[in-house]
This record gives sequence, C-alpha cells and structure tokens, in this order.
Amino acid sequence: MAKQLSFPKNQIKVLLLENIHANATSIFSNEEYQVEKRSGALTEEELLQVIPEIHVLGIRSKTSITPTVLQAAKKLLCIGTYCIGTNQVAVANAAHLGIPVFNAPYSNTRSVVELAIGEMLILIRNVYTKSNLLHQGIWDKSARNSFEVRGKTLGIVGYGNIGAQLSVLAESLGMQVCYYDIVDKLALGNAKKCTSLHELLAISDVVSMHVDGRKENEHLINEREFECMKDGVIFLNLSRGHVVNTHALQHAVQSGKVVGAGVDVYPYEPVNNDEPFESPLRNLPNTILTPHVGGSTEEAQANIGDFVSQKMVNFINKGDSYGAVNFPEVQLPSFEGAHRMLHVHKNVPGILAQINTLFAQYNANIQSQYLKTLDDVGYVITDIATDYQPEMIDALKRIEHTIRLRILY
Repeated sequence: MAKQLSFPKNQIKVLLLENIHANATSIFSNEEYQVEKRSGALTEEELLQVIPEIHVLGIRSKTSITPTVLQAAKKLLCIGTYCIGTNQVAVANAAHLGIPVFNAPYSNTRSVVELAIGEMLILIRNVYTKSNLLHQGIWDKSARNSFEVRGKTLGIVGYGNIGAQLSVLAESLGMQVCYYDIVDKLALGNAKKCTSLHELLAISDVVSMHVDGRKENEHLINEREFECMKDGVIFLNLSRGHVVNTHALQHAVQSGKVVGAGVDVYPYEPVNNDEPFESPLRNLPNTILTPHVGGSTEEAQANIGDFVSQKMVNFINKGDSYGAVNFPEVQLPSFEGAHRMLHVHKNVPGILAQINTLFAQYNANIQSQYLKTLDDVGYVITDIATDYQPEMIDALKRIEHTIRLRILY
C-alpha cells in the first residue's frame, strides 16, 4: 500500500532574500509553508550555512546561486528569481539536479520603460543640469542645450519585451525608432530594424540599452562603440551593468561625446543599503545615476511577488513546470483520486519505456502521463489510479540516469 499523504506543507521551508514583496510571503503562508524573509543578499558562504534545509529559495539580482551552493542544496525543490534576469543562477547546474528556476519576464516591463522615457526627457531637455544649478542658487533661464524629443531618433539595443514596449511609447512621442537585436524580431509600429549595432549607433540621437545579461554581452558598448555615436548623444543603460565599459562611458561624458547619461545598473552593485556605492560615473555632468530601481515600483514588485510565487507553488503542489527557464515546461491539470509521480532524468533514450514497464510489473494503472524534454533533461509526470507497492518507488529511483523522483498524493 502507498502512503496516503504528501510531504507535509507545514514542513516546507521557504527563504526569501533581498526584500521580496510581501505578496510572496502571503502566497507561501497561505499554503502553510514556513517562510523566512531577509532584507539583504547572502554571500556564498552564508548561503552554504542555510541552504541544506531550504526547499524553496527566492532571490532578486544580488544573490548568486553558484554550483557550489546548488550541490549543498539537498532539499531544494525550486528557485525563484523575482526579476527578469536569471544570470545570477547557475541554471544549467540547477537543471541537472532537477531544480527548476522561475523568473518574471514581463511583470516589471512597464516600470523600466517609464523610467527610460522619463530619463530621456529630462536629459534631452537638460533639466537635470538646470535643476542642479538652481539648487546652487544659479538662475540659468536659457534654451541652450534643451531640445524636444519629437523628431529625434531613438536607437534601442535589444528588442525584447522592454525594448519593444519602449519603441511603441517613443513613437507616440513623435520619435523615429530604430532597433538592433541578434534575434530576428518583428518591428512594432514604424520601428526600423538595423542590420548591425554600429549602424544603429551612427544614426541615433538617443541610445537605450535593453539586452540581457549573457556573458557574450559583456562590454557590448566600449570605446569603439562610443566613437561610432553621434556627437552630443544621450545614452541610457537600464539593462545590465557589465554590458557597458564604465570607464569608456566616463570618458565619453567628460569629452562631451555623450551630453547626457542615465545609468541604473553597474558592474558591481552594493549587496545592501549600508554598503557605499563606488563608481567612476559619480559626479559626472548631466548624468542620472539610480540604484538599480528600473523595476522597483510598487506595482511591479507586487506583480512579481504574485507571479513568481504562484509558479513555484504550482510546481510544488502539482508538478507544473510552466514558466521555468531551465527545465522542461509542462502545464498540468489538477489531479484527484490519483498518485502523481514526478520523474526527472537525463534525456537519454528509453527512460519512458523503463518507467512504464515498472508500472506494469507492479500493476499500477496509468490514468494520465506527460513527457517533456529540454536539452539534456527529461521530465515525466504520471498519474496512477491505484495504490502501489513501496518497492515500486525504489525501483523507479534505481532507473539508470534518474535525477530525482517526487511523489504527490
């Protein structure tokens, strides 16, 4: 006979770092999980002290989940990155351990776009400089270096969710929009696709970065790229800190090549609010520096708290992996009157046949079954309609290339 209860929900331990929105705590608490919330990031050493007992981990952008941390995470079921990017997690290593990683690819899009629009308007009108002068008691009432955005060309580097929405809003302001992306993307509105990055840089009055954090994008904008830009360009980076050579940007601003810059992300960022911020971009003229707050609006953080948490709850409670960035995606129905077997394995031929052979040997009748693979990981979900012999579970675990087996009742 099978056990009649799943692992008790009130023994599932959730660790939420970096001031994740209270909505996440509410969702997990309503499931009766144990929730611990911390305001800052944890170092690798600190994570190694706590991760062995954690089942669900929620982070934002400052916490790094390394292969070493993952190897110590013996009970970890899933990871949630409460932001767009997942480059702070060793996602391939997580997949090989049967740990899906969930993120929020859309929830803060509008917030980032609005900040980009706002900074662009402030910089091209020279408002930031005039405001600082007025705080010093200097009344500079002139139109010098103040321009409208209407008729100007906005160059968007990276035409994903954020870049595409920025494109639409910029056009509504009367701007001409061009974009460059290594992936072939359909233009929205009247936006024009550029065939190379340098083509975009040469024709843009405003350049706005919206690429992802992959390693290949490191120093995508360097000395040579600033040289390709128009004299007097406005430059925005609200994507990832390492995609721009900070010293090259510093020189471009000091030389007047870039007359206004807005930067929200940096190669190194303080791990908490108590650590001082150091950067060669500090105190540069007409340069707006913000502390990685592109997605930090109440609306965005609430949406992210809901979205990522619910994805992880769905995975824990019913095995639903839809939305995982590193794991075979399966959107599953609820199940009643059945036992659900979740089998994660290396993606090699014959695993499904071995699983079903065992079900037949132990007289377990299959109600429904789902199989999905991604790269070198496979995921089989089977609902069986009868009690089963405990020996069957041991046999399933012994199938060669099995990564993880979890059972829901």
